[in-house]
Amino acid sequence: MRRRRSVDTLNLDEVRTRFENWRQNRRGKQRIPDELWSAAMELARRDGVNPTAAALHLDGGKLKRRMVAADSMPGKAMPPTFVELMPPAVDQRECMIELEGRKSKLRIHWKGATASDVAALSRALREVAS
Repeated sequence: MRRRRSVDTLNLDEVRTRFENWRQNRRGKQRIPDELWSAAMELARRDGVNPTAAALHLDGGKLKRRMVAADSMPGKAMPPTFVELMPPAVDQRECMIELEGRKSKLRIHWKGATASDVAALSRALREVAS
């Protein structure tokens, strides 16, 4: 399997040669391949957009737009994850639950409650109320 060269080892002359070969061998108004755009974008990140565009005979504005679009692709973003924040471990956990209805109030002071206990109680109270 052919191994791709790291962009760090690519130099401007090699990428320019690849662009020139592509330009000489393309048919009609064929679009620049993604592989060449990727190499140009990596060089532009390292050496600057304008010098890279001038050396490779590219439209600097189009190169910059492609770089912005590539940097903002959703595939690169980290997916959101659920993080449960638990209180520090202590011997006695306690909570105060207050419920107020039309005619009454209910206050529960609960020692030794866990998060799953409170969740189960809230589900049970919701079922009774509906």
